[in-house]
Amino acid sequence: MAEKKRSWYSVIAPGILLAATGVGAGDLMTSGLAGSALGLSVIWTVVIGAILKWVLSEGIARWQLATGTTMLEGWSWKLGGWIRWVFFIYLTLFAVVVGGALTSACGVAGAGLAPLSDDPATSRIIWGVLHSAAGVLLVLRGSFRSFEIMMSALVGLMFVTVISAAVAIGPDWSAVAAGLVPSIPAGGVDWVIALLGGVGGTVTLLSYGYWIAESGRRGLTDVPVCRIDLAVGNGMTALFGIAVVILGSNVELEGRGAMLALKFAEQLREPLGAAGSWVFLIGFWGAVFSSLLGVWQSIPYLFADFLDLQSGREPGVRTELDLRTGKPYRTAVLFIATVPLVFLWAPVEAVQILYGVFGALFLPLLSLTLLILNNRRRWVGSDFLTPWAINLMLGASLVFFVYLSADSLWTRYGW
Repeated sequence: MAEKKRSWYSVIAPGILLAATGVGAGDLMTSGLAGSALGLSVIWTVVIGAILKWVLSEGIARWQLATGTTMLEGWSWKLGGWIRWVFFIYLTLFAVVVGGALTSACGVAGAGLAPLSDDPATSRIIWGVLHSAAGVLLVLRGSFRSFEIMMSALVGLMFVTVISAAVAIGPDWSAVAAGLVPSIPAGGVDWVIALLGGVGGTVTLLSYGYWIAESGRRGLTDVPVCRIDLAVGNGMTALFGIAVVILGSNVELEGRGAMLALKFAEQLREPLGAAGSWVFLIGFWGAVFSSLLGVWQSIPYLFADFLDLQSGREPGVRTELDLRTGKPYRTAVLFIATVPLVFLWAPVEAVQILYGVFGALFLPLLSLTLLILNNRRRWVGSDFLTPWAINLMLGASLVFFVYLSADSLWTRYGW
């Protein structure tokens, strides 16, 4: 039987899901602050950061298409069961922290668009709880197809609004083009590092493997398909980041955390007017709610996969599609949507700092294991071995992310 021809949407959908999940409040604020501090000269770092995340995601896809197993399975069977338990502990802590950061960010976005109380903190808490509950309903009651449609709509919303605002502000396009040429302005090293590591997701990159399984991708012929949709998704992420840098270059921003988005929108009133400020806030809401919805749907895959591995089954016995219908997955959705709500009563800045620390810890591990797993001929076969150019980029990303982690943990946060 001839293979059914894919629609253009089915080709790019997993990449769009990755972009929607990976771009959150932290990415948006980092880009805005960098633009405010250094202007358009750091645009190139957004592009390089997106390329680095493309390399990591492509490696995840190639492992899964070569072996029929997830990255978590690969770690367990090829590197030892110990890594599964280390990752499970890390994942639990990450889920609580990222859940808290996303509910706080959604609370900020909701309070900015439609305050529900005279007290901003109370309004943020109410909106945070409502967004978390909405995420649970959409994930547990909807199909994977409805999830794709909702995420695509949110991506479209955040993409169109933020890009439109960046164009409306009337940037110097020659300066934008010059910003694509790598250079580090005086005092800009920290911002360059933050932008390179902050574009796109961290642990959520692993979700891509489950999404391509949901889409029915298998074997060598689907490697080019994954490369295309990852290029689309990371390309959208890069354009979004560039637009926020442009907007940030036109205002003066200080501080950190999701609350900064409200100050950002207020400062945009002068160059863009009240309508432009609202457009930015709508784009911010689309970014943080799509990220929340993506995390509520994707991180539970990893918990369910871990518990499935504890059953002692052989690799590749079950399909990834089975994970989403089981009790462990549904329990994990409820866990990530409820336990982190305690962070709604914590300062937004503190939650965002913890989020950054946990994200920085993961990326070096992923880079290293992809270099190990995808370069063993007896594990992936000759056709799936990592091309030398991608190996070079993986090696560069490993060095960079190790440095980024050290900087985040010891220099910036005093660990």
